[in-house]
Amino acid sequence: MGGEQPERFEYYVNSNGRSLRLGITTGTCAVLASMGAVSVLFNKEAPDRISVMTPKGIEADVRPYVCYRDGDCGICAVKKDGGDDKDVTDGLLIYARARLTDDKGIVILGGEGVGRVTKPGLDRPVGDFAINTVPRTEMEKAVYAECEKNGYEGGAEITISVPGGEEAAKKTFNENLGIVGGISIIGTSGIVEPMSLKAFSDTVRLNIRQKAALGHKKIFLVFGNYGLDYLKENGYDTNETPIAVISNFVGDAIDEAAESSIEEVILVGHAGKLIKLAGGIMNTHSSVADARNEIFTAHAAVCGADALTCKRLLEAATVDACIEISKEAGIFEAVISSLLNAIGEHLRKRAGGKLKIKAVMFSKVHGYLGETVI
Repeated sequence: MGGEQPERFEYYVNSNGRSLRLGITTGTCAVLASMGAVSVLFNKEAPDRISVMTPKGIEADVRPYVCYRDGDCGICAVKKDGGDDKDVTDGLLIYARARLTDDKGIVILGGEGVGRVTKPGLDRPVGDFAINTVPRTEMEKAVYAECEKNGYEGGAEITISVPGGEEAAKKTFNENLGIVGGISIIGTSGIVEPMSLKAFSDTVRLNIRQKAALGHKKIFLVFGNYGLDYLKENGYDTNETPIAVISNFVGDAIDEAAESSIEEVILVGHAGKLIKLAGGIMNTHSSVADARNEIFTAHAAVCGADALTCKRLLEAATVDACIEISKEAGIFEAVISSLLNAIGEHLRKRAGGKLKIKAVMFSKVHGYLGETVI
């Protein structure tokens, strides 16, 4: 099958009358490639197609770009397909090289084009390959299943590589975040949804209008899966109060809620998104603005942070790392309070007095951080 053009991932959602094609994450590509690479070690012929159920609950079924045996290794590549929300990784080949080992367990390594972590606060520890936890877990499950299916009880070593990944990473924020030498293998749901398109903004508005039409006067707004999980895990009553997923479109969602006669909005979000609102940024997509460190640092400076602390905050890889630094400096509570005051002010300004609105801020690492005043 060397070089044969793969079929596209054909899965669509309807958005405001438009059919938008979903894509698969680099993480899902790595899972599929790992499955193909292991499969070819056990079978005389390479699989014509590879499929896996993603955490999103959507089956990713693709034709491998290449899949063959090379000595005692299996090689498989899957082409990254971003659907209708393409980024710099779209079209890259995600390779997996599989080798069976005497030791039990699955070892996952990175090769050419896969970045390494150089700063704390990311999903993986410093020095590790930037292959995030969810893709790693899904790869391990898939490889175990492939081995079990073929009656093999030993271990395997999987090496993921991405030719062209180092060059593609130069067009991302990876280096600032502390990932060098290539791209990250990421994806929590396994599926790329066209969230940055105007059509999705239209869908967000329609979703809120529908809730208003059903007579709801109060709604939760969440950016995505993190917010949904937080509401579920912390006992919020989502039976009486419906949830609207807004992706990055905070301003559009508030505008629609006000226009649709919603009376109260509770925006629940991870600090990495909400902190942008403290700077008046109402579209939180990184392609629009990504000033999290600068905003955090400005508020820290007002709260008494010295020059060294400010420098560390500006260089921090994530907002969670900024929180750690602020705790070390003894200014955490003051900074969070200052940020929440600014967030609340910008939210109320956007609402224009047409509805009550507040934000609840949390972190996957630090939990509940605080909330604004309605």
